[in-house]
Amino acid sequence: MKKDAKEPLKEIHDDSAAHSQLTMQVVEHVRGLIASGEVKPGDRLPPERDLARQLKISRSSLRAGIGFLSAMGVLKSRHGAGTFVSSGPPALDSSSLSVLGVLHGFMPWQMFEARLVIESNVAALAAERASGEHIAELAEEVAEMYATLDNPHQYLIHDVRFHRTVARASGNPILGALMETITANLYEYRSKTVMNAQDLKESAEMHREVYRAIRSHNPTQARTAMEKHLNLARIAQAAEVDLTPAPAHVDDTHAD
Repeated sequence: MKKDAKEPLKEIHDDSAAHSQLTMQVVEHVRGLIASGEVKPGDRLPPERDLARQLKISRSSLRAGIGFLSAMGVLKSRHGAGTFVSSGPPALDSSSLSVLGVLHGFMPWQMFEARLVIESNVAALAAERASGEHIAELAEEVAEMYATLDNPHQYLIHDVRFHRTVARASGNPILGALMETITANLYEYRSKTVMNAQDLKESAEMHREVYRAIRSHNPTQARTAMEKHLNLARIAQAAEVDLTPAPAHVDDTHAD
């Protein structure tokens, strides 16, 4: 019985590992298209059908990779028009933080401590400086979080987009660049555990509190709401990690 009870967890981990590998395959392919100059900022990517055929993966796996790049601000999807390379600076090289983490043994609590220092003040600045466009984008991401409570991976994409928008709303490009690096690292790390999330609704409500404070142009309230959100997120993510099985070898030759 014990063996049978553990089997679903192994299957979940195997699926998650394969999902991550295929996502990074899409990321590397798009990185190559940009590096070669085949696509430039503002250009539209080839149709999903063609990209999936080139990469020999399913369209659902392709969308997962596009979702990753969209969360990082590299791509932007327009309803009915396709997926475009963003005009802003891409965050494809934000893996440097991950490399430093491996070299120096960064701990999750240290990442959250850094986020507390940076993001709480970024939120306060956003409350002072956010434009109507920024506020509309934040509202849209909060609405999408509530709409994807039953789909943790999609929820995470909107979660990351929300934090990137707050950073842009701060009006400080240096803080924005720092947050691009942090959110890229956050997505990469959290995508491996988010399937174990216990209460995404509570997370959505915390994001809504931050949004409301920024919309009200209340810096003190925005700082406090962001601090509260990050402290609860630290606890929630630790619980997700505890529910994640130990890594196992995955043969990805038939992953998709």
